[in-house]
Amino acid sequence: MFLLALIRQYFPFSPETILIKYIHKLTSFTYPYVQIKFPEYTGERMKRSEAYAAIEAYLSASCSQRAHKLKADLGNDSTKPILSMDGHEEVTDEFDGTTFWWSSYTSTTRTQVLSFYPAQEEKRSYRLTFHKSNRQLVLDSYLSHVLKVGREVGILNRRRKLYCNNPSSNWGGYRSKVWNHVVFEHPSCFDTLAMDPAKKREIMKDLDAFRKAKVYYDRIGKAWKRGYLLYGPPGTGKSSMIAAMANFLDYDVYDLELTTVKNNVELRKLFIETTSKSIIVIEDIDCSLDLTGKRKQKSKKEEDKSEEKKNLPPGPEEKEESKVTLSGLLNFIDGLWSACGGERLIVFTTNHKEKLDPALIRRGRMDKHIEMSYCCFDAFKVLAKNYLDIDSHPLFDAIRDLMEEVKITPADVAENLMLWSMDEDAGSCLENLIQAMNKAKEEEASKKAQASTEENVEGEEEEKSGAQEEGASKRAQASTDEAVEAEEKSGAKVDEASKQTVCNGG
Repeated sequence: MFLLALIRQYFPFSPETILIKYIHKLTSFTYPYVQIKFPEYTGERMKRSEAYAAIEAYLSASCSQRAHKLKADLGNDSTKPILSMDGHEEVTDEFDGTTFWWSSYTSTTRTQVLSFYPAQEEKRSYRLTFHKSNRQLVLDSYLSHVLKVGREVGILNRRRKLYCNNPSSNWGGYRSKVWNHVVFEHPSCFDTLAMDPAKKREIMKDLDAFRKAKVYYDRIGKAWKRGYLLYGPPGTGKSSMIAAMANFLDYDVYDLELTTVKNNVELRKLFIETTSKSIIVIEDIDCSLDLTGKRKQKSKKEEDKSEEKKNLPPGPEEKEESKVTLSGLLNFIDGLWSACGGERLIVFTTNHKEKLDPALIRRGRMDKHIEMSYCCFDAFKVLAKNYLDIDSHPLFDAIRDLMEEVKITPADVAENLMLWSMDEDAGSCLENLIQAMNKAKEEEASKKAQASTEENVEGEEEEKSGAQEEGASKRAQASTDEAVEAEEKSGAKVDEASKQTVCNGG
C-alpha cells in the first residue's frame, strides 16, 4: 500500500488514464464527429453562462416537440408552461440542409462544505455534435443563428425580476449568488401614478428616448446609462415611480441595500453581476450610509473606546461596519466600472435632498432630478379615477380649494379614498378626505399660532431682559456719577483746607 501511494504521488497519471488518452487519439482518426460542450456555469465566479441560457431557450422553442424527456416552467404570462429538455436527452436540429445533434447532460457532485446533511449540486451542460465536414458552417453561421434566436425567445419568455443583494458571507461556494430574486409583479404604471400630467409626459418621453439611444451614446463616447434622483417627503410616491418606470421600460429592478455591503470591492462585484435592461435602485440614500465625504471628529473618550474594542474579540451579535466610501460609490455611478454592460438606469431616492453631498447628485451622475411633491388637484383626479372610478363630483370644487391651502401627500389622499366596505360610496369617501384636510388645516393653523405665541413670549422676555439690563446700566451709571461727585467734593475740601493752612502760616 505504501509503495502504491508513493507511485501515485510521483506518477499521478494512472495506467487507465494513459490508456484512455491513447484510445481517444486512436478513435479521433476514425470517428468523424466533433463535439462542443456548453456548461451552465463558467468563469472564475462560476457565473451562469449566457450561451447556455440562449441555447436552452432555442431548444425549448425549436426542438421540444421531438424530445421524450421534458421539464416545464411557467412563462411570462404565468399560465402557459415552457417546455425544455430534461437531463440525458438528445434531439436533432436541421439548419441549411445539415443535421445537428443536441444532448443535455447532468452530473451530480457533493458540496465541499462540512455539514451533517451534505447537499448535492447538479452540473448541467449541453453538447452539440456535428460532422467534422460541417465545422466551418457551425463556426460561421449555425452557432450565431442559435444564439440570436435563443436570445429573442428568451426575451419573449422572460419574467421580469426584482433582485436584492446577498450578504457577502453567503457568496462562497459553487453556484453561489450575489443577488437573490423574486418575480417582479408590481402593478404601478404612469396611468395610475398620482402626479402632474405634464411632468409624467416629460418623464415618459425621457425614458423612451433613453432606451432607443444606444447609437447616440456610442457616438458621443459615453456609457449607456442614466441617473435619476427622486426626492420629496415620505408618501409622495417615489417607490411607485420606480415601479412605473420598470413597467414602462420592461426592465428588471436591482434593489441595492448599501448597509450590507462591506467595502468598495464588494460593491464593484455586485455591479458587475447586474444585467442590462435594468434599474439599479438605492432607496433613502441619505440614511443608508454616511456618504458626505467628511470624517466625523471623535472625542478622546470615543477614541479610547474604539481602541479598546480593537483589542477585544468581536461579540456574537456585532456586525462589521460598512466601509463603502463616497469615492467608491461615485466610481460605481460614472467611473470606469460604470461602462460594464449597458442600458441601465441608476435611481436614488431621498427625503432630504439637501443632506446629500453635491458631488453625488451633480448633473452627469444624477442626470434628472424629479421632485415628488405634495398632492395637487390634477393628481387627486387621477386617484379619484383609480379608487372611485369617477371623473367629476360636486365636492371636487371644495377639494380643489382646500388643496391650495393644505399640504397633503398622495398616500394620505389614497387612504381616504379607499372603499373599505360595501356601505361606502364615492360621496362618503370624498367627505372623509375633506374632513382629513380640514383637520390638517386646523393642526397647521394651531402650529402656526403656537409658534407665533412662542415668538411673542420670547420677544417679551427679550424686552424685559433688555429693560432690566437698561435699568441696571442706569443704576450703575448713577452710582458712578455719585462716586465721581463725592470724589470732587472731597477734593474741594482738601484744597480749601490747604489754602487755610497756607493763610494761617502767613
